[in-house]
Amino acid sequence: MDEQNTDSRFEFLKGDKVLWMVILVISIFSIFPVYSASSNLEYIVNNGTTTGHIMKHMFFVLLGLAIMRVVGTIKYEYIGKLSSILLGLMIVLLIITMFTGQTIDGASASRWLKIPGTPISFQPSSFAFLMLIIYLCRYLTKKITRERLPIENIMYIFGPILLVFVLVAKDNGSTALMILMVSVVVLVIGQLHWKYIAGFISSSFIAIIFFLIVALNTNMIGGNRVHTWMSRIETFTSSKAKAADVDDESLKAKNYQVMQAKAAIVNGGITGMGPGKSALKQMLPQSASDFIFAVIVEEYGVIGAAFLICMYLIMMIRIVMIASKMPAFFGSLLVLSLGVMIFIQLSVNIAVAINLIPVTGQPLPLISYGGTSMLVTYLQLGIILNISSRIQIYDEEGMGKKQSIAEINDIA
Repeated sequence: MDEQNTDSRFEFLKGDKVLWMVILVISIFSIFPVYSASSNLEYIVNNGTTTGHIMKHMFFVLLGLAIMRVVGTIKYEYIGKLSSILLGLMIVLLIITMFTGQTIDGASASRWLKIPGTPISFQPSSFAFLMLIIYLCRYLTKKITRERLPIENIMYIFGPILLVFVLVAKDNGSTALMILMVSVVVLVIGQLHWKYIAGFISSSFIAIIFFLIVALNTNMIGGNRVHTWMSRIETFTSSKAKAADVDDESLKAKNYQVMQAKAAIVNGGITGMGPGKSALKQMLPQSASDFIFAVIVEEYGVIGAAFLICMYLIMMIRIVMIASKMPAFFGSLLVLSLGVMIFIQLSVNIAVAINLIPVTGQPLPLISYGGTSMLVTYLQLGIILNISSRIQIYDEEGMGKKQSIAEINDIA
């Protein structure tokens, strides 16, 4: 018996085994479309070599899997307790990025912060987003047994959300909107009173409108990308309204990315052209990152895309199952919140590729080429697997449904 417990304690795939398998399948699959699409970076963007890019991608996959496994050895309660400190650190990095941020791989926004003395750059916004959600889950759990005062909600819930939103919005509008969306979902799941949620949504809407008016009509907010956002929205709505007007050259030029993505999807058909045989990847900007789903459809067809979507669907189902089985409120809330983050990012990337929403810069989770987003996704999944591994422990310790919220509150 002791030997079995020892084996279980040191088993490599700790946590939900089905979720582990899905993550491994998607991670391995990502190597093939990234290798194919990264040729665009070599021959069109003139940035590095295809071999170099795929080696970098494989390194991040392995590093991400290692991080995911290491996170599984740390009690997730500790991560919750550290979230406020880590969120504060990320806010400081976001402020530094506003003044010293860099662009990479032809991007037009200064979202990357370079680590001094190294060639390594990362996006603080991705880590700030994650830390904010963990912080909200912990705060909502700690205070669930009593009514919070309005000033507490303003200072400790709405304040951090709006601060991170403002710091991110200047250079990354789509991520900033996702921060608001996911935060509202977390507040709903976290059982914050509806009057506060409604007030927050109304205030945020008014603040966003005011920000847009100031940015579009004055120079008070220097270096903002509001004109880029408005141009993308205008292009999207115009392309829908003038879908039959094939002679509108101005619209074609503005809508070039989406047109190439749609052409790649149509070109793929049912079975696809085969791995590495995409004909349009060289003409599709950001083919290895933002528009990699179009390359996948072109090379692997509807069948390949359906398989990938099924993998994501299984991932989401397992996440919901883990949350439903977890007796501790913080663990359940955190799993659902991280699942919502992954789902929204996934949905936005695919929706852009098939022209359902305006162009944004959101990568496809576990697939798109790029270090920061990939590592953050692995970190999210690592926390989810960590919590799933604790379900059996709670059962063994008698933390069943008969206990009250206060008794199963594991971080109070």
